[in-house]
Amino acid sequence: MCFKTGPPVHTGVELEWTLHHTDDPTRPISAEHLRTALGPYAPPTLAPDGGRRLPAGGTVTVEPGGQVEISTPPFRSLAVLHRDTGADVAALTSRLADHGLTLGTTGIDPHRTATRVLETPRYAAMERAYDRRGPHGRQKMCSTAGLQVCVDAGEVADVHSRWRLLHAAGPPLLAAFANARRHAGRDTGHASARMATWWEIDPSRTAPVWTPERDGNDPTDDWIAYALDAEVMCVRRSDGCWDAPAGVTFAGWIDGALPDPPTVGDLEYHLSTLFPPVRPRGYLEVRYLDAQPGDEWIAPAAVLAALLADPDTVDEATDICAPTADRWAAATRCGLRDPAVARTARRLLDLACARLPTTDLPAETRSQVTDIVHRRLATAEGAAR
Repeated sequence: MCFKTGPPVHTGVELEWTLHHTDDPTRPISAEHLRTALGPYAPPTLAPDGGRRLPAGGTVTVEPGGQVEISTPPFRSLAVLHRDTGADVAALTSRLADHGLTLGTTGIDPHRTATRVLETPRYAAMERAYDRRGPHGRQKMCSTAGLQVCVDAGEVADVHSRWRLLHAAGPPLLAAFANARRHAGRDTGHASARMATWWEIDPSRTAPVWTPERDGNDPTDDWIAYALDAEVMCVRRSDGCWDAPAGVTFAGWIDGALPDPPTVGDLEYHLSTLFPPVRPRGYLEVRYLDAQPGDEWIAPAAVLAALLADPDTVDEATDICAPTADRWAAATRCGLRDPAVARTARRLLDLACARLPTTDLPAETRSQVTDIVHRRLATAEGAAR
């Protein structure tokens, strides 16, 4: 069910933000303050009796460092997704403001170092597993904020081409919408310090599943191999400690590396701890975009929807992306200051803007998206000069 096929008609988003005190963005957030601020919308990880949906249907989750996220239902209409998500963001923003809190505007916390706010067995086990490799895991867990765009895998005949495009478009779109240079009061030197942390934590769970060298492979076969080769991060236990021994892959667990064999539930949980740039979850989850300020999340969401509008556009976009399909590192560090990535991004975004009328977005929103895209390209060209 990781590649659930059918007509590609749905789009959803997950909007994540760092969270700050309005009067002092460097001050840490406490779980108690956050629980009070979210009230009935607080997730079960904060409040067992919480979990109420926002007025337009979105659900609120909280990440380990206190980042707040809205996950939308899947929408058949991009215009309705934009309208309803905007309403939920406004409701959440208003409630947080009443408690002296404000949403961040970039993909990594520009003010504070990584500090875990939530105490759960999962997050404790993840933190200890990440700490074996260095500080980047904590940064990913507690300091980063992303924009995830979720789209249907498509019909059987189109799954491979959509899967390939979403990966190949990663470097130029990551670069075009990079928004995470400053972290904890310093200039990191990366266009997206958020993605820089992801590449450093554990390549067995963050590297791209698709690469140009594996283009002829079946996506399902590649995902199976990826999941089996990834190290086990958490083993759910009743005693509250979910730590897994270092170096045990899921394939090793199947072969007897742990006392009890894994269940289907253990496999499903293991898949939830894998964080590649594009993750199959029945639908395809694009995870390489930084959080965007305000309502600007609609620009990358609309760009992806336009590029996936029909098979011909998918093929044209894939051809455009081919020269830089593996330039993840350059896109992360340099963004659109990398000449090759910038050339691809301009051609790809021009194609997307030309295809925006294939979406049901109203003319005003299409104009907003085009303006955002052109501003990003112009800013990058100015920096390059």
